[in-house]
Parts: sequence; C-alpha cells; structure tokens
Amino acid sequence: MNDNYRTLMHRYGRLFTIMGIIVMFLAPVMIWLITGVSPNLSQMFTGVVALSVIFLPGGLIEMMTYSPLLGTSATYLAFITGNLVNLKVPCVMNATELCGTKIGTPENEVVSTMAVAFSSITTVIILSLGVVMLIPLAPILQSEVLAPAFNWVISALFGALGYKYFKGNMKLIIAPLVFVVILGFIAPTFIIKNMMITILLAAIVTIVISKVLFNKKLI
Repeated sequence: MNDNYRTLMHRYGRLFTIMGIIVMFLAPVMIWLITGVSPNLSQMFTGVVALSVIFLPGGLIEMMTYSPLLGTSATYLAFITGNLVNLKVPCVMNATELCGTKIGTPENEVVSTMAVAFSSITTVIILSLGVVMLIPLAPILQSEVLAPAFNWVISALFGALGYKYFKGNMKLIIAPLVFVVILGFIAPTFIIKNMMITILLAAIVTIVISKVLFNKKLI
C-alpha cells in the first residue's frame, strides 16, 4: 500500500478524531452555556485524573494490540466509533477469514475497513430500532425465561468466536490459555478490573511462544 494512501488516512483520521472529541464536549458545554451552571474545576480535574488512571492504560493497550490487525483507516474508524472488543475486532477477524486476506496486506486493509464501517452502520441501525421498540418489548425481555440469558451473551459470543480461531491454531493457544486460567485462580480480581492488561499479557505470551515454536519448526 503506497505512502500517499497512509498519509491521507492519517490526515483524515486525525481530523475526524478531533471532530469526535469536539462532539463529545458539545453536550456539557451547551448545558453550561444554556443554564449558566459552570463545572467545578477542581472536582473536574480530580475526576479526569481518576478516570485517566483507570481507562488510559487500557486505551493505549488496545491501540498497540489491535492497530496491526485493523490497519490504518480501520483503526481510526474503530476507535472513533468504539466497541472494539465486543464488535469491531470480531467482525474484522471474521471478514479476514472469509475473504482469505492476510494481515498487513493492502487487501486486508480494504476488508478490515469495510468490516468496521458496516458493523458501525449496523450498530446504529440496531440501536435505533432498540430505542424505538424498547418499551413494547420490555415485558418480554424482562421475563423470567429470557432475563437470565442476557447474563451470558458476551460469554457465548466470545466462546463461539474463540473456538472458531482456536481450532486452527491449537499449538498456539495452549500457553496463553494456561496462563490466563492460572492468573484467574491466583488473582481473579485483577482480571476483572484490568481486562486490557490481561489481554496484553496474553498477547505477549502468545508472541513469545509462537516465536519459540516457529524457531523449532513446530508450526
């Protein structure tokens, strides 16, 4: 993929990222201007620092972990629209496998960008329908039969997606799987509160083990 394309994508990506940040600040700024109630700067600063300590490391880890997989344009689009772990990355992985493209190639750049774009559009449509139909469907969704199922939606989704990729790389998943299971027994609270760090650690273990297996010509 030529440098002109990447330069253009970085330019547009930075532009729309700035626009996205501005849009996020529009609501509180408009409330401030209309009501005249200004924020308490000291409390706001304390809140920003506290949230940054919690979420900034996870955001940086997501950027380092998923950017090589997504490609240039899809990375900007995915981080602007959000929901990477639950939606964007699984969609990209599935599209990559269906199209038979390899990560890092120009073809995969196109596939990943389209996957992120269409998943974003689909999300907006589904959410819009959900808002409109939420009240009529509320009694059904909150029924005793369906309500417990919603606690296991994410686990079922990632279980199905995980098996799809694990079955073709059985040698590579043993080490990170054992690592995460042991970490879960030793420090379950750490995994729950630091999911992004756990993903990064598992990715590092996978890279190291894959390098060792490759050098020994086992994969």
